[in-house]
Amino acid sequence: MLDALAARYAEGHAAAAPLMRAALEALVAADVDDWLWVADIRVAGVLALEVWDWDLRHALAARQVEHARERGALVQLQFALDYLAASHLVAGDLAGAARLTEEDRLIAEATGTQRTVIAMAVEAFKGNEYEALRLIDAAAREGLARGIQPLATLASYSRAVLNNGLGRHDAARDAARYAFERDTVGYRAFYGLELAEAASRTGDLHLVSVVDGFMAERVPVTPTDWALGVAALVRALLADGEVAERQYRESIERLGRTRVRVELARGHLLYGEWLRREGRRIDARQQLRTAHEMLSSMGVEAFAERARRELRATGERARRRTVETRDDLTAQEAEIARLAAEGLTNPEIGARLFLSRRTVEWHLKKVFLKLDVTSRKQLDAALSGAPGGAATG
Repeated sequence: MLDALAARYAEGHAAAAPLMRAALEALVAADVDDWLWVADIRVAGVLALEVWDWDLRHALAARQVEHARERGALVQLQFALDYLAASHLVAGDLAGAARLTEEDRLIAEATGTQRTVIAMAVEAFKGNEYEALRLIDAAAREGLARGIQPLATLASYSRAVLNNGLGRHDAARDAARYAFERDTVGYRAFYGLELAEAASRTGDLHLVSVVDGFMAERVPVTPTDWALGVAALVRALLADGEVAERQYRESIERLGRTRVRVELARGHLLYGEWLRREGRRIDARQQLRTAHEMLSSMGVEAFAERARRELRATGERARRRTVETRDDLTAQEAEIARLAAEGLTNPEIGARLFLSRRTVEWHLKKVFLKLDVTSRKQLDAALSGAPGGAATG
């Protein structure tokens, strides 16, 4: 891993990619009880992103969470939860990501340590403007004040996501450009597409071409379906006519083979928006319906609203996703319910979440009331249909 990092900084991505892949595969295969201390997830995770491998990154994060729990290593657990939450987020499981960030928050409160930062990206994808900006602004200030470049760039990325979802593409372009130009190892896998979409919507095709050039450099040495799918989507944003359509279709086909569900849904959205602008309303409806259904089910509400507006422009209406808020479980209630459904006792749940037994009992009473159940045996079935309780993974 050290050789791979040295090569990445000294010689660039193309020279380092084979070393990064070999290091990560060896790490996953290693039967080392104390591997947690050998390879921190902050290193392994960014290398997995650098080679565009969601599955490998997710496996590393999940394994690190398991080991950190077993050892009671709370600081390591916080970072591992953050990385695992990011994997859930990219896969479209915002409920799972929120559950993990809530556990991170509880650890931070119990230990007096600092909370990690993926929560701001979760709120940005949800389109919760007030909460997202509160977290983003705080992270940006801290990153700049302490010279933590990854934190500052992640804040800019989250700001770009929020503004792209809300249709404020000028602001999204400026935020994404800041993040993209810093070239923080691993993170450009996310920043490039965000910048390309915002730049295309503001007519800045030069910036889209810059992202296209970046992808042309990366894809030959990291030819995963994720990388190839994003590259095709960027090319589509630059093209016209049959060439653009061919690239949109290739992107959707390749991303459809991955677990990167949010980018797949946004690919359907961008393709549908393009078809509508081309005057092909019936074709556009199919893509926009798919995008709306996927994004709504994930809770990616601002982008889902974009799809709904585009559908309306084609002459079709999509229902807004409505939820009775009185029946919602909070993130903490959903986590307690999930653990109870898995068979943990109240003291065991309290130990896991740094809560007293009485606090767990109080939350469970509210869960039972909201889900209209009377016993723990009913929780598993009830959670599958609860607006805030379907967090899995």
